[in-house]
Amino acid sequence: MPNLSALKTALLTVMDEVYHFAPPQNVTGSYIVWAEDTQGDSVWADGKMVNQSIQGTVDYFTKSENDATVESIQDALNNGEISFRLNSIQREQETGYIHYEWVFEVEGF
Repeated sequence: MPNLSALKTALLTVMDEVYHFAPPQNVTGSYIVWAEDTQGDSVWADGKMVNQSIQGTVDYFTKSENDATVESIQDALNNGEISFRLNSIQREQETGYIHYEWVFEVEGF
């Protein structure tokens, strides 16, 4: 199962503007943010966790309708064998961005 490094590597195949937790304040174009949020499904045996997964989000911010990068992100996640689902698509009134959010799950620490 891929880990957090594999996730970052996959996203960097889409674009250079990939940030962990938050973008810098001066970002103006389209960009990706990823962050781990919680523990996903894990396996326990003999009273110990033997396999942990991490769940988080990949967020893409764009001002372009029908942006082909959305499909490129999903292709990169699929090619990296990273489990994901599209969680939401929102229009942010204050910034004018269209915000796509995917939930991912990868191997834990």
